Parts: sequence; structure tokens; C-alpha cells
Amino acid sequence: MLIAPVALVAWHLPGVAFAQTASGAKPATNRGVAALGRIEPVGGIVRVAAASTPDAVSGAVLAKLHVDRGSDVGAGQLLAEVDTAAIAKARVAEARADLETARREATAAVSVADEACVLADVAAKRSQRKQELLAKGLASSEESEFAKGDADAGVASCKARRASAAVAQARIGSASATLARHEAELERSFVRAPFAGRVIDVLRRPGELVGETGIVELARIDQMQAVAEVFEADIRHVKVGQRARVRSQALARDLAGAVARVRPKVQKLDQVGDDPVARKDARIVEVEIRLDDSRPAANLTNLQVEVEIGR
Repeated sequence: MLIAPVALVAWHLPGVAFAQTASGAKPATNRGVAALGRIEPVGGIVRVAAASTPDAVSGAVLAKLHVDRGSDVGAGQLLAEVDTAAIAKARVAEARADLETARREATAAVSVADEACVLADVAAKRSQRKQELLAKGLASSEESEFAKGDADAGVASCKARRASAAVAQARIGSASATLARHEAELERSFVRAPFAGRVIDVLRRPGELVGETGIVELARIDQMQAVAEVFEADIRHVKVGQRARVRSQALARDLAGAVARVRPKVQKLDQVGDDPVARKDARIVEVEIRLDDSRPAANLTNLQVEVEIGR
């Protein structure tokens, strides 16, 4: 009695043995793919660092840390302060004093200009009366000339004082701009959350030098995803929208999801299983799987999982 060969669906998982297609069977055209992967937040993990300032060319020292591992933070919330804040605060205080001085000087300059212009108006009226008296023969030409000279001098003084007042007003704008610059420098001494999320890890503690590694790791744990490392030869069987299942002994139950994106880069295998004969130099493509309910994995960033992308 002849028995026809049966084709088995082949699951390919790095480091894990699965059934192979029967000899001589026609390869499946619509098969599932299995792979190892990891759990990570959508958008990845962000290392939040201190801003670079002229006062900390080679890095600043962490002065205060307002959060710890597991802290939930809102967008813009203060996370930490570096030691350059003290210098920046002193500059802000000095700039505010300069601004107040400029405002007072401008007020005084306007008052002096108003006084000079009032005196110029009085001198002009006196000169006009002298001219009228001169026409009637009741005043000498010398008196009329003196009055006219006072009037002309008054006009010139009024213009000069007005110009000085304008310069004083301009100093207010310059002082305001300087204050704004120092306030911006002060703000750069405060490390704030770029988005709402959870502090995954603390990289620096008060007293330590803050460099390129950052201060804390922040992630959006309200939406987690699985990143499957699919062998490059099997990536042709993966399409956006395909359903997938994620499992791990650390999870109380399997998690379901769908393929959201196939990353456009081939790279070396990162998640290595327990199989000693598995290829450690295999090349894979990372596939993002958006989980339907990611709450069970919210606190399991980087958890190694097994992923099955179904037919």
C-alpha cells in the first residue's frame, strides 16, 4: 500500500528545533514563520541627557535627581538638575537687575526730555512776544535776538533729550534680550521629560559626571510591542497585517498581535537561543508586532520571547 508524502508546515526559530518539510514534498507557499524576539516599548527606549552648555563643555555634574526607576512622568516634568544651574541662576538675577536699571534710566530720560521740551516751548513763546514788542518799538533788537537764541537752544535741547530717551528705551530691549538668553541657558540646566512615560533605568546619580550616556532611560510603556528577529530567507513570508502570537515563561498567557512594520535593514542575529548548533552569525530582519493588549508586558522591557507569525 502506497502512502503519499505529507508536507509539514515549517517553523523556523533561531536556536530552536522544528519539524522539517518531508523529503520530496512540495514547499508550502503560505507558511508561518517563527523566531526569537524581544519586548520593547513602541518608539524604543530614549536616553535622556543634559543639554550641552558653554559652562559644561566636557560634561556637567548631576546635582539633583527627582525621579527613580519605575517613576511615571508626564511630558515636560522635571527629571534632574545639573550643577551649571547655580551659575545660570546668578546670571539671570544679574540680567534682571540690569533690566530694572535700564527701565528706571529710560523713565528718567523721558522725564528729562519732557522737561527740556516744556522749557523749549516757553522759550519759543517768549521769543514770539519779544518779536511782537520789537515791532511796536517796545523792545530792543538785542532783547529779541537773545529771546530767539534761547528759543532755538530750547528746541535743540528738546531734540537731544528725546534722542537720549530713545536710546534709553532701546537699552530696555537689549536688557530684555539678555535676560531671555540667560533664562534659556538656565532652562538648559534642567532635564525634563520629552514625553510622558516611565523611567526604565537610572544611569547617573547625584555627584556623577553626566556625559553622552545620559541620565535616565525613558520609554512609553502604555504601548509595548514585540520585535521578532526573522531569518532573512523567511522574511518573504511576512506581511504587514499578519496575525502573530508571542509567548514566554515570564508571561501568564500568550499575547496576540499583528505585524505593524518590517524594518528595512538586514543585520546580525541578536537573540540567541539555547541550541548549541544554531547559527550565531545568521542574518535577520526585525519585524515589529503591535500587541493587542500590552499591559502584561509593560514592566518586561527586553524580555526574550518566542514569536509565531501565522498564515
